[in-house]
Parts: sequence; structure tokens; C-alpha cells
Amino acid sequence: MTMRAFGKPAGSLVLATLALASCEKQKMSGPLTVYTGPLMETTNVRTLISDSAKLKFQLTAPLEQQFENGDVIYPKGMVVTFYSADGKKTVINTLTAKYGKVDKAKNLYIMRGKVQVVNVPKEQRMDTEELFFDKTKQVIYTDSAMAVRMETPTEILNGHGLWAKQDLNPYRIYHPSGIIDKVGAGL
Repeated sequence: MTMRAFGKPAGSLVLATLALASCEKQKMSGPLTVYTGPLMETTNVRTLISDSAKLKFQLTAPLEQQFENGDVIYPKGMVVTFYSADGKKTVINTLTAKYGKVDKAKNLYIMRGKVQVVNVPKEQRMDTEELFFDKTKQVIYTDSAMAVRMETPTEILNGHGLWAKQDLNPYRIYHPSGIIDKVGAGL
């Protein structure tokens, strides 16, 4: 009955008050969760890098994950194939790893897990557990404490720490620990 005394405006006022009360901002409890995972995932990736219409290298991977900061991760491994500078698509060497990451800010490729570099024309092979490829300087290197093994047609070199041009020529092992002459040893 009191509603009739105030008429329709009173009913509207009650409804408006209820509506405004329900529009009040809800306060969130607990920490704010920010998504830091990949923005995009691509399978069976094949990326070609060229300069002046000449193929420089090719990157292939079964899975690529791209992140907001521009970094790219290859959690299932990657293969980088370098080609000759003459543009004839002659394979110079390959880098293979079980895991890879591209640090966009440093223009640096980081490879881990059974990393292998093979120079096809010179029949050289280098094995290690972690390798860095500086795309800007066109060099590959390891930490000075990282074990490396280099095999050529004539010798096997073991040591720690490596620096080389991206085609393994020339290369330098910082702390050599053993050289085996394959020819003299009959290997």
C-alpha cells in the first residue's frame, strides 16, 4: 500500500537503487595473474633468411613458440642450415640441437642439448651441449667451461670453450685437453 502512496516514481527509485548497487565494482581478491606463455605456436616451421636476394640460412623446427618480447623458442629442437655466399644453395654447414631459443634483443641464437655443427665441404664435426650463434657477427661460440669435441678428417680434438666463424673456419678451442691423430692411429 505504501507503494501506491508514492506512486510509480517510488517503485522506479527502488529499482534504480538496486540496479546501481549491483553495478558496483567488484574487488578482486588474491594476486593478479599475468599470462607469460607464448602468443603464437607454429608447427613444422621452415624459415628462410636471405640478404640481397641470396639465401643465407634456413631454420627448420617441429615447433616454434613466439613470445610478447619478440623471443622465439624451439622446445622440440631446431636445425639451422647455412648456405654458400655465392647464392648457389650449396650447404656449408648445419647446426642441430634438441632445444633452441632466439633472443631478439641480442640477435642471438642459443642452442642446447646434443648440439652438433657439421661443416660439409671440410668434413668437420663439432659436438657440445650448449652453443651460441651471433647472427650479427656471424660467429658461433660456447662458454669457456663448456666441453667441446671437434673431429676433422685427420684428427679428433677435445677441450673446453670454442669460438669460430659460422662455417667453422677458422675455429679456436680455448682449453684443448687432447688431440688424437686419426691418420697415425689408423682410425
